[in-house]
Amino acid sequence: MLGFFDSGLGGLTVLKEVVKLLPSYSYLYLGDNARTPYGSHSHEVIYRFTRQGVTELFKRGAELVILACNTTSAVALRRIQQEFLPKYFPEKRVLGIIIPTAEEIVSLTKTKEVGVFGTEATIHAFAYPKEITKLVSSAKVHQQACPLLVPIIEAGEIEWEGLELAVKKYVGELLQKSRGIDAVILGCTHYALIEDIFKKFIPSPVSIISQGPIIAKKVAEYLLRHPEIESKIKKEKQRAFFTTEDSWRVRNLFKLFYGSPMEVEKINLR
Repeated sequence: MLGFFDSGLGGLTVLKEVVKLLPSYSYLYLGDNARTPYGSHSHEVIYRFTRQGVTELFKRGAELVILACNTTSAVALRRIQQEFLPKYFPEKRVLGIIIPTAEEIVSLTKTKEVGVFGTEATIHAFAYPKEITKLVSSAKVHQQACPLLVPIIEAGEIEWEGLELAVKKYVGELLQKSRGIDAVILGCTHYALIEDIFKKFIPSPVSIISQGPIIAKKVAEYLLRHPEIESKIKKEKQRAFFTTEDSWRVRNLFKLFYGSPMEVEKINLR
């Protein structure tokens, strides 16, 4: 099966796009809603939480896990790949979503000045500047932490006027850093749900990169390049959704992010 892990529910926006492109595969999704948001935690705590989530998905049959979360991709992915997998699951694979997104924005920018919106952990890890400047050494990457957005979205307050004010504030702060920015990354999978709000405040010549379609294309390409992994993945169109917090709020958010109702099972992570 293909597994998707996120600190909350933003990863559902990625899963939805992957399912559209690869409908025959079987999928597992795990949102650690009881401990979201991850963005304000230390790197060590984020790594521990991510390791627990990945382990759970492997135990439930995942052969390949996508960290459908910028925070875990920025902070935990390298250690998961270099330390955890070789020791405990050498035949399994874990991928992140930052490198594919960096490749996309590099292909779009003409000025070589780009912006990144993200959680505090993603921004402070400098993952996007590192990956983007690996591809284009002269690129300038302007970052903007948005600590209020994930908690508001996870609280289900999508219509609250304070959310729009917060987005306006963060967009203004980023664009003040340079007039040369011609492309921005919505560097948190939650932000796909409020892309229309970002569009209200980002000038139309500036390209906005939302991650779902990009990651779907990259997952498909990865599976073509790695038949040794692809051949192990079930193609029975199964879908299983798990959360570490079972509440009416979380169930409503699952439906909101994924776009259709589903059965959600509560599990505990250790």
